[in-house]
Amino acid sequence: MPTIKIRFPSGRYHATPWGHHVNEGLIEWPPCPWRLLRAFVAAGFSSQGWNQVPSLAQGLINKLASVLPYYHLPQASVAHSRHFMPIGELNKGREKTTLVFDTWANVGDGELFIHWPCELDAEESRLFSQLVSALGYLGRSESWVEAEVTNITREWDSVPCQSGDRRGYGWEQVPLMAAIPPNEYQKWRQEVTEPILEKIKPPRRGGKRGPSEKDIEKNRQEREKAVEPYPADLLSCLTKDTAWWKGHGWSQPPGSQRVLYWRRIDTLEVGVPTQRRAYPLPEVECILLALSSPTGNKSPLPHVSRTLPQAEHIRRALICKAGNGERIDCPSLLGKINDQRIFGSHDHAHFIPLDLDGDQHLDHILIYAKGKLCSTAQRAVRELKRTWTKGGVGELQLAIVASGSIESLRKIRGYGSAIEQIIGPSRGAHVWESVTPFVLPRYLKKNGKNNFVGQVQAELTVRGFPEAKVELVKELTQKLRHFVRCRSRGGVPPNVDMGFGLRLHFTTPVQGPILIGYASHYGLGLFRACS
Repeated sequence: MPTIKIRFPSGRYHATPWGHHVNEGLIEWPPCPWRLLRAFVAAGFSSQGWNQVPSLAQGLINKLASVLPYYHLPQASVAHSRHFMPIGELNKGREKTTLVFDTWANVGDGELFIHWPCELDAEESRLFSQLVSALGYLGRSESWVEAEVTNITREWDSVPCQSGDRRGYGWEQVPLMAAIPPNEYQKWRQEVTEPILEKIKPPRRGGKRGPSEKDIEKNRQEREKAVEPYPADLLSCLTKDTAWWKGHGWSQPPGSQRVLYWRRIDTLEVGVPTQRRAYPLPEVECILLALSSPTGNKSPLPHVSRTLPQAEHIRRALICKAGNGERIDCPSLLGKINDQRIFGSHDHAHFIPLDLDGDQHLDHILIYAKGKLCSTAQRAVRELKRTWTKGGVGELQLAIVASGSIESLRKIRGYGSAIEQIIGPSRGAHVWESVTPFVLPRYLKKNGKNNFVGQVQAELTVRGFPEAKVELVKELTQKLRHFVRCRSRGGVPPNVDMGFGLRLHFTTPVQGPILIGYASHYGLGLFRACS
């Protein structure tokens, strides 16, 4: 079974896949079987003194064309150069040029092995060795090769795709041009040309002498012209140049077919793949995001009454960004560990939409976690560049204003005083009042720990705040009545669908932020410092 070894003295292999333009920058790798057969025929004419292909060479080429070869490919990478090629025309006294991409496989000192699973007799083997030794290039003319017949066997890492063959990870399919087996080509040609020739009737008899020689010759020429686009055999197909088969309307050489080969995915690399190293980020307590419209107009910004749905939307977007389509294990964003909810703990992220300029439109979003935001959560926040609001106009843009501790927010220029109302002064505050409505987390009972005051005190205690005197403020409750109070996705509705405006009086000064009650992780139950 013939096997050859090919070296590339220049370290390069230039060849464009069939059906592609040279400027697409693609490489045919491995060399297709059709290209190899044509190279052998060309070597015969250039080195063996052929005027026509001898019968011994015909038998050899037919045997090689009847099977698909196997390859052992050296490691290669794709490289290219760009240059402006003159096209032989003048434009305003200057020669016109066109940009050309010259792409090649950088093979280096690697060796290519090709094996045909067929048997050759002694004469065919001798001729095959002569043709292989005479190969000067393969592909384009600058793709020089040194080839020889060898008995070395290799692990074939580029093989024809078989019916039902399924390769695992690390393999890919590539299309190559190959010859149709000679007997199949002859059968196909006969099926195609017979109906054509039947339409060309032989000349009618004229009197006793029959048809004239002129009519017979004319009929013969018509028949030859009709079947001219279909070469007599596969070897004739291999000797036709591009201009011939394109002139007869072929989209690819007659006698050729597309076949699929399995090839290892790392055989031809564009470059050494590098992965950006993900360095762990120091944990932070909060991140403040600015919310704006592309035009800079504030009217598209969501109204403060849509605090809850806007916070839900931001949270979903961050989870999608962190997971990138996969499930994630990020307790600081999800409030879960291994899909198990952390009950009794409010250390994970709170999404707090804010109106810092007092125009009744949300212009910032504070993401606050008492238990700190991990690297995964921070990267998701940094990658999230835009969001939307239900019923709003167009997209909303996000930008990080500050990241760090709660105390660092006091230093933000322009909004420091407004933020200080949410987080409280550095010395703390005794009195806090509602910014967003407080919604009861449990059913309201007239007496016991689940009465109105009892539920407020329980919420303060679980979040680490001291007990406070609870004052229900009618004016605040009326002002906050239009706020959305029910989660739209993934959450149960409140047991008591009613929002309250409260004022909390602490005996000792406390610092915020203070968020309590139903949907407090989404901006409801938010308080500001009064004194």
